[in-house]
Amino acid sequence: MKRWYVVQVYAGYEDQIKNDLQKRIKETNLEELFGEILIPSTRTKQFFRMGGGGELDEQLFPGYLLIEMESVPEAIRVVVTRPRVIRFLGGTEPAPLTMKEVERIQAQIRGEVVVPIKKHDMEIGKEVEIKEGPFAGFVGLVEKIDEENEKLTVMVSILGRMTPVELNFEQIRG
Repeated sequence: MKRWYVVQVYAGYEDQIKNDLQKRIKETNLEELFGEILIPSTRTKQFFRMGGGGELDEQLFPGYLLIEMESVPEAIRVVVTRPRVIRFLGGTEPAPLTMKEVERIQAQIRGEVVVPIKKHDMEIGKEVEIKEGPFAGFVGLVEKIDEENEKLTVMVSILGRMTPVELNFEQIRG
């Protein structure tokens, strides 16, 4: 039975490793042991970039791939012998993800679940979208961060003027 497994890889090489794995699976005629190979990412809006706004693909878990496969020695060997693959999560015996974990990750990929911003993800000058309160839907730039009180000051353009707005961490989406 195919289950989902997490593979740790060199960050920045996820696409190359995915393509290499798909090619190697075909070469070894092991397609029946494998399903999808995912690089968990989501689309994020960028409003204050040079050259105008747009969307960017942002990885949810840099340095990791999700592989749907049967946990048999041949399949494991094909994966771990690829260049830039570090290991399966779970030690010597790869640990499969639960269906609940897989569903949550797939919902994040589809944009149905908002990934909460971690305190260390926020930095001065970073663009954020306001998701709650009277300024919901506005986009601004972080001007000040008060981690102790979990508040930040965001500069928002209101009627053509940059105005400071104080928000809680939960009110924004990075």
